[in-house]
Amino acid sequence: MEKIPTVFISHGAPSSIEDEEWMRALGIWGESLRNVKGVLVLSAHWVTETLEAGPLEPVPLIYDFWGFPERLYRVTYAAPPSPTIFQLLKDLTGIGNLLASPKRGLDHGMWVPLKGLFPDASRPVLGVSLPGTDPEKLYELGQALSPLREQGILILASGGMTHNLGALTAGDQSPSAPWAREFDQWVKERLVEGDLTSLLDFRRKAPHAALAHPSIEHFVPLFVALGAAGSGARVDFPVEIFRYGSLSLRSVTFSEGG
Repeated sequence: MEKIPTVFISHGAPSSIEDEEWMRALGIWGESLRNVKGVLVLSAHWVTETLEAGPLEPVPLIYDFWGFPERLYRVTYAAPPSPTIFQLLKDLTGIGNLLASPKRGLDHGMWVPLKGLFPDASRPVLGVSLPGTDPEKLYELGQALSPLREQGILILASGGMTHNLGALTAGDQSPSAPWAREFDQWVKERLVEGDLTSLLDFRRKAPHAALAHPSIEHFVPLFVALGAAGSGARVDFPVEIFRYGSLSLRSVTFSEGG
């Protein structure tokens, strides 16, 4: 049975939905995922102690950002909630305790990339929290989620290849900072090489790791996608864009083929 790829998306800012180059790249990417029947999305903006999932009923989006133009607080994305995906998730072995959050809407780390990939919002979506930020535990969570790929469920991990808000510069076309480029390139090379050991130890081994990620919640969703993909997955980079001087929007597909 065909397995749906797993993906890591650097979701950028809420205003990224107005970035034509980025949205065009996501749209092309989404067209290649035509066999996706539903989406399980994990976001850097939902970190909990215990695994939670929602919404399970129609609820508004979460606008978890401040100081942006008013129009961004009126964005909608009416994907069907999915009790069915929740049950599939609940039936998996290795998941542990799973709590339902039926009224928890999709945060911007979820709906921003989804609007680019699947603008018609026709596929059911279930948001899932990150149960902490430990890379090894999140990799194990990805492994536990992997069987959902055979059910046509896209495992979408949303974060950022780099994420230092204090280092951003004015203007989304600013020249990229050397330290951000070096970190981004190091991660790309480790992914291509399949060097999981170095990636798990990125805080010590990656150049400028503390500068690229003063806190790690935007980087560690990558390990869920890696774990769900399994060893020997083919790695592709549908998006390789920098914005605001140090914000890498590099995104990754992990698919079968070695």
